[in-house]
Amino acid sequence: MTEPLTHRPDTVVVDGSPAAAPPAPGQCLRTYLREQGALGVKKGCDAGDCGACTVHVDGVPVHSCIYPAHRAAGHEVTTVQGLAAATGHATAERPDALHPVQQQFLDAQGFQCGFCTAGFVMTAATFDDEGRADLDRSLKGNLCRCTGYRAIEDAVQGRGSGTCATGGVGTDAPAPAGRGVVTGTVRYTLDIDPARYPGLLHMKLVRSPHAHARVIDIDTTQALAVEGVHAVLTHADAPATRFSTAQHELVEDDPADTRILDDVVRFRGQRVAAVVAETVRAAEEGARRVRVTYEELPAVVDPERATAPDAPLVHPELQEVPEDELRGDPADAPAGDGPPAEVPEGADGLAPGPERNVVARLHSEIGDVEAGLAQAAVVHEATYRTQRVAHAALETHASIASLDEDGRLVVRSSTQTPFLTRRALARVLDLPAERVRVVCERVGGGFGSKQEMITEDVVALATLRLGRPVQLEHTRTEQFTATTTRHPFRIRVRAGAAADGTLTALHLDVLANTGAYGNHGPGVMFHGCGESLAVYRCANKKVDARSVYTNTVPAGAFRGYGLSQTVFAVESAVSELAEQLGIDPLEMRRRVMVRDGDPLLSAFPEPEEDVLYGSYGLDQCVDLVADALARGRERDAEHYGRAADGTGCGIDLGPDWGIGEGTALSMIDTVPPRGHIADATVRLRPDGGLEALVGTAEFGNGTTTVHAQLVGGALGQGAAAVTVRQSDTDLVAHDTGAFGSTGTTVAGKASLAAAEELARRIRAYAAALAGTTPDECRLVPGAVDCAGTLLPLAAVAREAAGRGERLEATGHWDGTPRSVAFNVHGFRVAVHRGTGEIRILQSVQAADAGTVVNPRQCRGQVEGGVAQALGAALWEDVVVGEDGTTETQIFRSYHVPTFADVPRTEVYFARTSDTTGPAGAKSMSESPFNPVAPAMANAIKAATGVRFTRLPLTRDRVYLGMKEAGVR
Repeated sequence: MTEPLTHRPDTVVVDGSPAAAPPAPGQCLRTYLREQGALGVKKGCDAGDCGACTVHVDGVPVHSCIYPAHRAAGHEVTTVQGLAAATGHATAERPDALHPVQQQFLDAQGFQCGFCTAGFVMTAATFDDEGRADLDRSLKGNLCRCTGYRAIEDAVQGRGSGTCATGGVGTDAPAPAGRGVVTGTVRYTLDIDPARYPGLLHMKLVRSPHAHARVIDIDTTQALAVEGVHAVLTHADAPATRFSTAQHELVEDDPADTRILDDVVRFRGQRVAAVVAETVRAAEEGARRVRVTYEELPAVVDPERATAPDAPLVHPELQEVPEDELRGDPADAPAGDGPPAEVPEGADGLAPGPERNVVARLHSEIGDVEAGLAQAAVVHEATYRTQRVAHAALETHASIASLDEDGRLVVRSSTQTPFLTRRALARVLDLPAERVRVVCERVGGGFGSKQEMITEDVVALATLRLGRPVQLEHTRTEQFTATTTRHPFRIRVRAGAAADGTLTALHLDVLANTGAYGNHGPGVMFHGCGESLAVYRCANKKVDARSVYTNTVPAGAFRGYGLSQTVFAVESAVSELAEQLGIDPLEMRRRVMVRDGDPLLSAFPEPEEDVLYGSYGLDQCVDLVADALARGRERDAEHYGRAADGTGCGIDLGPDWGIGEGTALSMIDTVPPRGHIADATVRLRPDGGLEALVGTAEFGNGTTTVHAQLVGGALGQGAAAVTVRQSDTDLVAHDTGAFGSTGTTVAGKASLAAAEELARRIRAYAAALAGTTPDECRLVPGAVDCAGTLLPLAAVAREAAGRGERLEATGHWDGTPRSVAFNVHGFRVAVHRGTGEIRILQSVQAADAGTVVNPRQCRGQVEGGVAQALGAALWEDVVVGEDGTTETQIFRSYHVPTFADVPRTEVYFARTSDTTGPAGAKSMSESPFNPVAPAMANAIKAATGVRFTRLPLTRDRVYLGMKEAGVR
């Protein structure tokens, strides 16, 4: 612990220097430190729940978001940026030295997006041996949404294995931004130098208290009277153009049902007006003083009710209905049979119907499901329900809009889709695309939440109106109540099997709740009904699915994109069939899962023409999980000094505990359908280094490292020689975005193509200089070896520059053909029959990721996906009340898994190499999430004998379910 410095008692000392100004009245330490330039101090919750803001006050770790800044007067405050110096590790002679804990996090690569890392470093830097021995307790105040905590544990315990110096494909090359992450100097969206944005204004939003209402009047008089308020924007200031917040390559994939500011609000929390002021405090006060007069309209919250003939219409403007239905009590209005809302053009299985509020529908069948059920030896029928889940990325949505020296609109944003966001902004604001630039630096987590235009449009509108930079940062409460969640699904399953396990019928009846707006509604529904069925061989398959509007917080893109919901139902059903037949559930899956070359059929008679088996490793994944679970049983039996008990799980916690084992599998296309495009440029710099320009964003997905490895490998230089510049619409022609696990399989393909072409050009150029042929030249570290003559790359670059030439190349990939990736998960659990407590005895996942470009990084994607999926399986639930109120509003009432909650998952990779992916790689960001919940439900069924069909599987739900079933 550091000793307090001697200084004036009213002065705050920050990282060894007196602060330039005193705190404002009522200011928290976090915002004060950031004003002083300590940008490594992050905002994740402003409630003391996540730990991202952790700093030391006189050596003691505190959550600075709930620590009054005035209390720091007369004390020494240390942030992650000053940690090494404050502890004597960084000196004048060694200014770049790291604190040992920072070095351990770097060695172990104990981060992904890195937004939480500064908080973990500051917390762990105070641990003694006792603290390190009880990390469950010591880390209870810090949350990570990305890593699954294994890498963090390794970092805290000093178990980092270092990094690979060469960084070629198949090695654990370090993240290029690693040092910046552990020192708090890497920049996220709002980590800006104020001098870059002179005259920066701040925005706060007025939000609707009603689930459905028409805005009659907005009185801004009192708000404009607040000192520092410059403007209050309303629907009268917004373009009439409708759009979708969802971002896809094809605009038509999502219904155009949204305005920047609308005169009709459709959920509690929808923005109504935007107050722009000199300070956040003035904007907040202005927002409180805006007076809005509403006419309340009938609302519908229940998705089952939403399709009824007399249900209130959430979007009457999208359906042809009589004028008298637009107002008043829907019970007094005649039933209307309007056409369905817009759905993707060319999608199969769409048909008009009488139901209201339907965003998209799908009805399709192959074979004869009824006949298949009739001939089945066993049948399982049940209704499964999945809940809303928050993305809970620690960096909230945030954007800054400004005008550059040419008057061009520039938006700096936390987004997964800078190019599509530029396109959307240009369309909505009626600007030429070349007059809009969107940039993002490092993004603090996404998971699909930032495949939306949530903040960019309204700050851009304000900047164009006022001619000054405008910033908007969401609070954590706004993240819960006013952005997006995972789509809640109701899935009715009917499944049949013959006596030998052959599936005779699979039928899904799906109702997806897309909330008040249809962003991602069609795509999530279609995707959920795809690979979840296609992974199994069955002659008779049927899908009846609808995605419907309700007056609730919108749903959107979420890791798995509909598959996690339907896989929960399908995999539960397969295990139920296996139990009825007396077949081991994993053996049942072996018998009925697709094999290499089988047609990949969901409920359509023909497979998608561009999806193929670039490689096949599902059989290996099943075997890897089976073998790992068997080893786990043997370990427990040896540890407890007894043979495996009747359950086969090799452990005895006492008579009150039931032991069970569960597995599940899943498949995912490696690229989304209907177009995903990437362009890249790779060039040789004058100093002989390499520069890769890519459009995809880095938000913990690791694509920056992968691009460096692919480019360096193709040019014989290794990852360390490559500088990656990315996620700026001025850099390359186009990039659809970092979603759908495409950072490697699409953007990486473009980078590799560019690198391979540049390698060809360099060899040709060097050959001409050396008087040899290109075939006699090969790239080696730092040079070209031309038949024994070494030409340094810097010399080759200078020679080219002297002749007015630039050695660079571009690459392009359009996302097709596509392959398939596989994941299998297994759990061994113990469930207490008297309390419903669940203990995870073993967690294991096997993944078919093709050639694993970076094993440690890919393992981290699997571990992080498992941890997030465990949250959705066991605890997480965004609760919406009967009146449409989002009742979950802070982390404290939403159980994001902590370090103590997450087991150390064993991760195994199948040995395959994909013919479609770059260097044989497949996607592996979304898919680890999908089989976790059903594997857990199957394990709980094996332990208790009770089939739970609703998520999350909370302790009280398990207890009550066992009680109802008479389990003792």
